[in-house]
Amino acid sequence: MVIKCAKMEFSNTSFDDSNISEEREVGGRIDKRKKIEGADEKYKSKNLNAERNRRQKLSERLLQLRSLVPNITNMTKETIITDAITYIRELQMNVDNLSEQLLKMEATHGEELETKNEEIIDTAEEMGKWGIEPEVQVAHIGPTKLWIKIVCQKKRGGFTKLMEAMNVLGFDLNDTSVTASKGALLVTSSVEVVRGGITDAHQIRDILLEIIRGIY
Repeated sequence: MVIKCAKMEFSNTSFDDSNISEEREVGGRIDKRKKIEGADEKYKSKNLNAERNRRQKLSERLLQLRSLVPNITNMTKETIITDAITYIRELQMNVDNLSEQLLKMEATHGEELETKNEEIIDTAEEMGKWGIEPEVQVAHIGPTKLWIKIVCQKKRGGFTKLMEAMNVLGFDLNDTSVTASKGALLVTSSVEVVRGGITDAHQIRDILLEIIRGIY
């Protein structure tokens, strides 16, 4: 039995894949272009956001500046800044004027202190010259009545402060006598203890000594 086989022939021509390669190359370029364009879009988007944030912050700062400046003639950026500059210059002028006034006040106050210090030194020297020392005597003349004698340095405003301090202690002064001599001030008075004041003579004496030492 004879079997005939059909002869099959294949072409020697090689498989042409140039078209595929070209398609791949073109596709790669497209993908690369898309990536570049996408990166550009992201960069532009970031720039837009950054610029938007910058403008928003600038607007907020201008509004803050607007709230600090009392006289704004217009709401434009240029006007707000110009009015702010004018206001700052006015403040600087006020500061200069106040500084000048303060220097004058300090100079005057310094002269007054110097004068008072001279008075204190003079009265203290005069008291020392005559052997006069600060002194407080307190004696009971009734259940709530006291006799008080105070010898202290003569000083401007000192007697007023002494009376104010005694009033705070709850003392009502009667028949008060004040004499100034040899740099010293002699005060005698009958005192009524009111408003729950202290009645112990020794305690009152110590308190009054502390008061005149603080005043003088």
